[in-house]
Amino acid sequence: MNGPINRALRWLFFNVLVRGFVLLALGLSVRHRERLPGQGPAILVANHNSHLDTLILMSLLPPAQLARVRPVAAGDYFLRNRWLAWFAREIIGIIPIQRGGAGHGNPLAPVDQALERGEIVIFFPEGTRGEPEQLAPLKKGIRHLALHHPEVPVIPLWIQGAGRALPRGEALFVPFFCDVAVGHALYGQQAGADWMERLKRDLLALRDSLPPLQWYQGRVDEDADR
Repeated sequence: MNGPINRALRWLFFNVLVRGFVLLALGLSVRHRERLPGQGPAILVANHNSHLDTLILMSLLPPAQLARVRPVAAGDYFLRNRWLAWFAREIIGIIPIQRGGAGHGNPLAPVDQALERGEIVIFFPEGTRGEPEQLAPLKKGIRHLALHHPEVPVIPLWIQGAGRALPRGEALFVPFFCDVAVGHALYGQQAGADWMERLKRDLLALRDSLPPLQWYQGRVDEDADR
């Protein structure tokens, strides 16, 4: 991210538009906010159901940390045209990576570099957006990062409701209350053979700790009875 104008635009976008949107349109409720990192390096790991997920997670951190928060995102999607690439890089501050193992070298090298700079990385280990309130299989990239940065906390979070408010493939936002649960940090020193399974269990336990989506479940039951 370069230039004072882009930095000012990023600050305004998140601290005026995004925080206001999260507060008023999503009514975001956060459980165990105290488990969020006070500084970097750190990795925030969450389920991924909506483009809102990144904005929600970035809104959880204090404005003073914004310049050091870097979401990992698919370069083939977010860099596909000039204007989207500018917005993704300069305003959202993404770390673009190549999906699918194309090319040579380590695709997570830019993430390694961000952690070495002391930044807070947002990482979605499913690799793509899935179905609301469901957890797709986790890819092994997050374990790679934990092994290479054993003292960096990997903090699991579960986002509930964002996939209903703005589902994958939809452009129309539907107001829907969202919840976030923050878990206890994991570390690379613990990255044994069962580390990925432990991360999965922690994510699902966070999901189960949140109140059920009564409004949505009622709609599902009504549709099933027709």
